[in-house]
Amino acid sequence: MKLLHIATIGKTVGLKGDMKLHIKSDFPEQFVKGAVFFINKKDKVTLSDVNLGRGLVKLNNITNLEDAKKFTNAKLFTTYEDTRKNCHLNEGEYFFFDLEDCDVYEDGKKLGNVHEVERIGITNYLSIVTDEILLNEGFAKNFLVPFMEPFKVNVDIDKKVITLSGAMDILEAS
Repeated sequence: MKLLHIATIGKTVGLKGDMKLHIKSDFPEQFVKGAVFFINKKDKVTLSDVNLGRGLVKLNNITNLEDAKKFTNAKLFTTYEDTRKNCHLNEGEYFFFDLEDCDVYEDGKKLGNVHEVERIGITNYLSIVTDEILLNEGFAKNFLVPFMEPFKVNVDIDKKVITLSGAMDILEAS
């Protein structure tokens, strides 16, 4: 089972078990009262109270400081399946994990494979591992391409193929 890190529990706030919630996801709507998340591959916690406005949660109906402190710095994880079920995407939006391992093409030529998606500032970048043929021609081992117009031409998640425009120029300059 592959887990996705979506939040980290911070320090306790007050005396009644409230804890800071540091969201690492673009989908805050999944943090609701009664939501269940993994804290490791086998243990789960339940959000018993959520105040996103203040960035606070309570876990497992804990109402005292000492029990809450045990969860300080705990990471909250969910499954890819639950992410698909609980998070709504708009047209032209993709989960980062769906873009990973896609082959990248420009003008019919394979440039490489998406290793991961990196967010730098407000822009998402495809971190691409350069295709071996291009490596043998002396190009950089990897490069970043902004995942936005005008670079993004077409994305086919089912076929794991992304078509870009201008990416070869970026690779040549890398």
